[in-house]
Order: sequence, then C-alpha cells, then structure tokens
Amino acid sequence: MTTAAIAPAARKLFGTDGIRAVAGEFPLDPTTIFATGLALGRSLRRTAAQPAVLLGRDTRESSPWIAATLAEGLRVAGARVESAGIVPTPAVAFLVRKHGFQAGVVLSASHNPWRDNGIKLFGADGFKLADAVELAMEDEILHHAAQAAAPDLASLPPIADNPAFRADYIQFLIDCVPGLKLAGLRIVADCANGAAAAVAPELFRRLCGDVTFLNIAPDGRNINDGCGALHPAYVAEEVKRRGANLGLTFDGDADRCMLAGPNGNVLNGDAILLMAARDLKARGLLTGDLVVATTMSNMGLEAALKRSGIRMLRAPVGDRYVVEQMLAHSAALGGEQSGHVLLPHLATTGDGLLTALVVLDLIAHSGKSIDELTADLKVFPQVIVNVKVREKKPLESIPAVAAAIRAAEAELKDSGRVVIRYSGTEALARVMIEAESEETMRRHAEAIADAIRQELGV
Repeated sequence: MTTAAIAPAARKLFGTDGIRAVAGEFPLDPTTIFATGLALGRSLRRTAAQPAVLLGRDTRESSPWIAATLAEGLRVAGARVESAGIVPTPAVAFLVRKHGFQAGVVLSASHNPWRDNGIKLFGADGFKLADAVELAMEDEILHHAAQAAAPDLASLPPIADNPAFRADYIQFLIDCVPGLKLAGLRIVADCANGAAAAVAPELFRRLCGDVTFLNIAPDGRNINDGCGALHPAYVAEEVKRRGANLGLTFDGDADRCMLAGPNGNVLNGDAILLMAARDLKARGLLTGDLVVATTMSNMGLEAALKRSGIRMLRAPVGDRYVVEQMLAHSAALGGEQSGHVLLPHLATTGDGLLTALVVLDLIAHSGKSIDELTADLKVFPQVIVNVKVREKKPLESIPAVAAAIRAAEAELKDSGRVVIRYSGTEALARVMIEAESEETMRRHAEAIADAIRQELGV
C-alpha cells in the first residue's frame, strides 16, 4: 500500500491549525496580530452589528500580550471581546456555541516549544474555520498590516478573565459521561504545564478520582518541555513506577490525549480509535460501521478494525481534514494517531480531557483493563523521520526525492506504506514508512530523508 507525497497548500499565514510562528516574529508580530483582530472583527460585522468574540489561551508567556493586541484590533473593528482565560482549545469551541458568540479565538501553539505561539479561529458553530475562509482572510489581514500601525503594547489594558467560562466547560465534560465512577482506578495524569493544568485537577476532584498530577506548575516557558503528549514515555514510566492502572497525557492546549498501560506501555490515538469504535458499534452508534483516520494511522489499526467489521477511511493529516471527511460520510468517530479523537455526538473538535473521560467510562462499564481492550492491536513497524527544510517545494517535483519514493514503493508493494508530507505547522518534511520488515523500513526512510536534506535541508 502506498501513499503519494502531499504538496503544501498555497498559504501565506495560515497552516493546518491556524497561524503559528515564533512569538514576536512575523506573522505573530504585533502589527500582524492587530491586523488579524481587525480583519476578523470587520468580517464578523458583515452579519452582526456588534459581534461578540471569546478568547482563550494556553500558558505561554507570550499569550497575554498577544491576547491584548488581538483584542484591541477586534475592538477597533467594533467587536465585543470576552476572555475565558487559560483553557483548553476545545473549551473555546464549546463555549462559543453555548453562549452564542460569533467567533472564538485560541492563542496556542499546541505541542510546539514555548517560544512559539499561534492563533486558532472558530466559527459560531464551534468548528474551526474552513480552509477557504482562512485563505480569504489572508489578503485582508496583510492589507490591514500594511495600512495600520500596531498599538503600543505598554498602553494596552490586560483582559479580565471570567472564571465562569472554565466552570461551564468542566460541567460540560462531567455531563458527557453521566454516572462515571472512578473508584478502584489509580491514574497518573501529565498536564504538560499547559492548559490542562488549569482544568484537570478540578475536573477529577469532582469525579472523585485517585489521580496523581504531573506538570501542573506552568511558568510560561516549561509547556511541553520533556513532558505531555509529545513525550508519552514520561507518564508511562511514572505509571509503572507508581503501580497505577492508567496514564493520561495531554499536549499544551489539551486537544489531544495519549495513554499508558500498567506495564509502562504507550497507547496512542490508534489504540483509542480501536477501543472507541468497538464500543460505539456494540451500542449501535457507529454510523455506517466507519471510522475516519489519517494517512499516519498504522496498518495494524486498519486490520484490527476490519476483524470487527469496521471500515477505515483515511484523510490527510490535520483534525480539520478528518472533520471534513466525517461530515461528508456522516461518521460518528474519527481521529489521528497523535491523540486527536473526534466524537461529533459530544464535541465539534478534538478534546483530550473528553477523550480521557470516554476511555475511563469505557473501562468502567466493560470491566476490562486498557491492555485487554487493545490486546489484538498488532502494530506494524513504523518510523517517522523529520527533516528541517528551508522551503516547502512540491516533493514530487524533485527528481532525487521522487526516485527514492518510487524505489520504496516498488519494494514494499502491498506489505507497507510510504507517506511523505510537509508539516502544516513547522518547517519540516515528515517521512513515514511502515513495513513488515524493520530493516527495509529504516533503509528507505533514511534514503528518502537524505534526498530531501540534499535538496531542501537547512
């Protein structure tokens, strides 16, 4: 099985998950941030006299000044701005719908290092804005950035956070799993010094869980630093050391969740999709017996789902593209290997805390351990090589790269997969190969990565 190289979309500002860059540098410099607020506010004014916009942020030290700058642009455009403070990305998606905001904005760079930040936009329906809408906004943002000077940051008042929004979100999560009992389970939760640190302790206190929390002391710079969903081995080791039943680990904005079993084994989004799919099917809720995953999901997941009479459809990487396919096929479940899990009957976007509660509820009502529920998931050897690039030139147009890809596809045939793509949020080319033979897998991954380094490497 082979997958062709994917060329990047022609974007100036927006990647696959909003605008993302080093805070203070274009396009996250004060002028462009202010212009983004202006453009969003003026766009919303076309359908509402005084649109209301909700802001949320993660724990990066740059988030407060970015919030103040963006809010000033929105206010100048005639919008009313409120803040939920430090909350997970999916909290904003939920709160926008609950309270009738015309838009929501999250300031976060998700799993990226603390120096980065980002701007994610949600519509009134709680969904991320479509590619076409974001691309249409780009020219307007760049026009405003060229015309308007950014405000003096020192003169901008801080935005007052309303704690009631966070309380609403916690209640929503609890309502999603009515009657959940955590008695008898010992849990370790790694909050990545990110947005989950502001929500998870209170959430699990109300659920009476026996939970040990790790990385809940953000200082603005320690978000994702050797912890969280990008480093699941950390929580896995703690689960084993403490004799716990389950580990949960979230990324910086808590829209994804990874798991760890009692033996210190890591379980990623593929394992969660398998458990959730079987559970939904057993309850007659898996529409069309279909799950939407991405090109990165392991062939082992596809095989395990097939044994349960469940089809798997692959979408491009990025939860927005999974959502698009889910809507097109009326699918009840989708997600990514990275831990984004989409449950449209509960939420409009991936939610790490919600995913954790759904898994805990599944364990509780099945009476089985996490390892028992995933025992037949036989994972094909898979390697991902990230190559830093200076530009995102279409890979299929580079003869040496195209030749290396063809060589890998010819040898693997139906016994593996080749997926080459650019990151939507970083200057990286990702080379993923999956094969029955680990030697073959690594040999071709390095050959393709070397070809990319020679042509595009930094």
